[in-house]
This record gives sequence, structure tokens and C-alpha cells, in this order.
Amino acid sequence: MSGFFKSSIGRKVSMALSAFFLMFFLLQHLAINILSVFSPDTFNEVSHFMGTNPLVQFALQPVLIFGVVFHFVMGFILELKNRKARNVSYAKNNGGANSSWMSRNMIYSGVAILAFIILHFIDFWFPEINTKFIQGDWSGLHDGQFRYYHELQEKFVNPIRVAAYVIAFVFLGLHLAHGFTSAFQSMGSNAGRKKTLQTIGKAYSIIIPLGFIIVALYHHLNHNH
Repeated sequence: MSGFFKSSIGRKVSMALSAFFLMFFLLQHLAINILSVFSPDTFNEVSHFMGTNPLVQFALQPVLIFGVVFHFVMGFILELKNRKARNVSYAKNNGGANSSWMSRNMIYSGVAILAFIILHFIDFWFPEINTKFIQGDWSGLHDGQFRYYHELQEKFVNPIRVAAYVIAFVFLGLHLAHGFTSAFQSMGSNAGRKKTLQTIGKAYSIIIPLGFIIVALYHHLNHNH
């Protein structure tokens, strides 16, 4: 197994599999968050289910955290390998001739997204861990009502935080624009499907970040000050 991860193909396949997992999570995460725009009660109920379900909390959540860490670590390793390879190619020809700017700079969008994930953990995950595992409160209630919708609104009062979220999702879109197609190519998708995958990838890389931006702006503009 260690030989698989050390090989170029092994690293790319591992990166692609973690990308698929995270892209599915983004879709699921947006589906829940967009509920807050249309139905606060439904959002509260779904959030409470996800936040108290043992399978989600003790199995899927650790897998998700591992997937995030693995994807970023593997991404940095691949970037270092690619930079070494590009240094050789630049000596022979124009290294940018056969690749897009985004494909050569995935590391920068990745760092921006990593910074956002840290902010997101500080905003939501750490307080949730504190409430449930340190304070021992699994009720999901505050003043007799579910707290999830109210907490979500509170996070988007500050315009600076909202701006940080919007910028992060723009970087996410740029990252997905290249990463979506690249993941399928790493898994051996044939050239005939490339155009279709690029179309789907472009739609995904616009719809997912835009959905999260809409959620952030909606709660910022509709918060009862």
C-alpha cells in the first residue's frame, strides 16, 4: 500500500478519490444550508438530526475530517512534485503552453480554502464540540427553541466575516473549476468525455459556491439587528 501512495498514479488516484468525497459533501452541506433560506424550521430539524445522529457524529464526521486533511496534505505533496517537474520543463520549453493558469496555481486557491476551513471550524465546529462534548448539552435547544438557525444568522452579522466567506467561495469556485475535471481524468476518464465533464464541472464550480454565497448574503441582509 505504501508503494501505491509513493507512485505518481497512486497519489493522483488518492487525490481524486478524496476530491470526489469532498465534492459530494459540499453538495450535501449546501442542500442543508439552503434550507435555512426557505424553511428555518426544516433547517433546524435537519441540523438537529445531523448534529445528534451517532452515525454522523462518531463515524462520518471523523471520516470527513480525515478526508479534508488527507486531500490538503496530498495536494501539497503533488504540488511539490509538479513544481520540480515544471522546473525541468521550463528549461526545455514554455511550461505554460500546455496547461491553464488555474492548473498551475491550484496551491494558492487551496491555501485560501484551507484558511477558510479554519475560520469555519472556529465559527461553527469548535463551538458545537464545546456545547456537546464539554458542556454535555445534546438538546440543540436555546431558550426552549432549536438554536441552529439563530446561530447561523449570528455568524453573518459582521460584514467583514461575510466578505471573507464570499471571497473564500470565489476561490472554491476557481479550485473546483479545474479540480472537478482533473479528478475524473485521474480516474481514467477517456478523452471523449472531457468536454461533457468540463461542462458539468463548470456548472458545479459555479452553482455550489454561488449557493453558499447566497446563504451568507441572505442571512446578513435579513438578520434582525
